[in-house]
Amino acid sequence: MPANPLGVLLRNRRAGHDTLAWAHPDLQAPESFTLSSPAFDHGSPIPERHRGRLRGENISPALTWTAPPAATRELVLIVQDPDVPLRRPATHALTRGIDPALGGIPENGLANPSPVDGLVHGAGGLGRRGYAGPLPVRSHGPHSYVFQLFALDEPVDLPGTFRLDDTIRAMAGHVIARARLDGTYEIR
Repeated sequence: MPANPLGVLLRNRRAGHDTLAWAHPDLQAPESFTLSSPAFDHGSPIPERHRGRLRGENISPALTWTAPPAATRELVLIVQDPDVPLRRPATHALTRGIDPALGGIPENGLANPSPVDGLVHGAGGLGRRGYAGPLPVRSHGPHSYVFQLFALDEPVDLPGTFRLDDTIRAMAGHVIARARLDGTYEIR
């Protein structure tokens, strides 16, 4: 298939890793637990099965984590693509209400509604709730998909229609640990 001219034209435009929630000054904390997935290794390509809904099954990958600090009362997951040709990263999942004792979320557990009790999804960039898999612009180059898990010392209080900015404000000053898993995806 020939290269997509738009993807080639925008190849050097990217929001950047410094725009991720991970880089936000109010969300800094030790990386004292780990996040992983049986579907892909850190820094490796995300399988087709987890690709976005227009071209794939849009099934969220299973996630597992080691024990967060004992003071953790809630986990919040934010999945972002910092390689979109925009000013801010695209939000592919925004989920609160994760019980730290779960130790993981099964495959497709980030569907909306979630099959996992307690999970509440915020709205992503396009207003969609739940997982939105990788779907980068063809020929734009590889994109990173950053799964960021934040351990909080108290549950966040958010409105029913929360977005990323609401979540970051509510989490500020309450992040006691965090973990990260990066995957990649590219449509040539």
